[in-house]
Amino acid sequence: MDARTLTDPIPLAQALMRCASVTPIEAGAMDVAEQALAKLGFRTRRMQFGAVDNLYARLGTAQPNFCFAGHLDVVPPGEGWASDPFAAEIRNGNLYGRGATDMKTAIAAMIAATETYLNRNGAPKGSISFLLTCDEEGPAVDGTKAVLEALAAEGEKLDHCVVGEPTSEERVGDVIKNGRRGSLNVVITIEGKQGHVAYPQRAVNPVTALIEACAALKARRLDEGAPGFDPSNLEVTSIDVGNAAHNVIPQRASAKLNIRFNTNHTGEALFAWIKETVDAAAARIGAKASFVIASQSVPFYTDPGDFTTMLVDSVRESFAIVPALTTTGGTSDARYIRNYAQVAELGLRNATAHMVDEHCAVEDVRTLARCYEAVLRRYFA
Repeated sequence: MDARTLTDPIPLAQALMRCASVTPIEAGAMDVAEQALAKLGFRTRRMQFGAVDNLYARLGTAQPNFCFAGHLDVVPPGEGWASDPFAAEIRNGNLYGRGATDMKTAIAAMIAATETYLNRNGAPKGSISFLLTCDEEGPAVDGTKAVLEALAAEGEKLDHCVVGEPTSEERVGDVIKNGRRGSLNVVITIEGKQGHVAYPQRAVNPVTALIEACAALKARRLDEGAPGFDPSNLEVTSIDVGNAAHNVIPQRASAKLNIRFNTNHTGEALFAWIKETVDAAAARIGAKASFVIASQSVPFYTDPGDFTTMLVDSVRESFAIVPALTTTGGTSDARYIRNYAQVAELGLRNATAHMVDEHCAVEDVRTLARCYEAVLRRYFA
């Protein structure tokens, strides 16, 4: 490649990271990205929903429309950093700061890759677009989800999308996420009747029903896996009673649980099973159960094919490794994008994401930009 036409993503990455855009505040980061894209000829559009600022930018009007997507919001920095978490310092070849891996650097790499592509090839036979939000680390309802719904209502169409989430494990490029499991968080509360432990017949112990229900839920093997997915699993993450006395049967007991599930299930069906199981355990002792769905996300899966092969080939060219296609890990905004376009995630290593002293190697960001440029080159070939 001609190094003279390579755009360095690091200055833009530092400019984005120096904006303290703790979700849902954009703190100027959206302005920085918008200005960078406008200089490349993109038509930019700010789309606000609730307190969340979003950006949709498009270069070209024809199909296919290839979209780069990601988020500029970050989690709170916490305490104990060796340097200002929003200073974006480079030390010993590493870039330090909140958003270094998750995922302002990836957005900078995407924009740099686009500039490199345009410098070498001119306008594509189709369109390049960017969908950026400040709501991914938060409730994620006024960001990508809302923008996609609004764009679809206007007739805007995305064909394929790469999300810059930090997918890599041991080496950058070793993992591409072509799917993610769904997630269901449920809080269960069982109301009994308080009483003295010496007279259990006068009380209704909610702990008894809660333990029985949790054991029954945990005992069921949900499935044997699905194409591209490991078996679904349920974990009880907390049981809370708040009873300081040894000789008192408590009034209520609660538990939190999470299910990471594959495409064999829906969140609605899993919740119905949880409710039926818990209600039955509570009824057996004369207690009552109530439920709160704390959060829910759906699984997505992009079948291996031309799109994923293009990504694999671009990684092989840029990083000299063959990435694995996996569906492990948490959730991302790709779960919304999958309703509108084929989507996969490809980004930096996730080892320090959300941690104190979050950082990445400077050269990894530059190589990621070359990889994204290779994606564009292949896509529009």
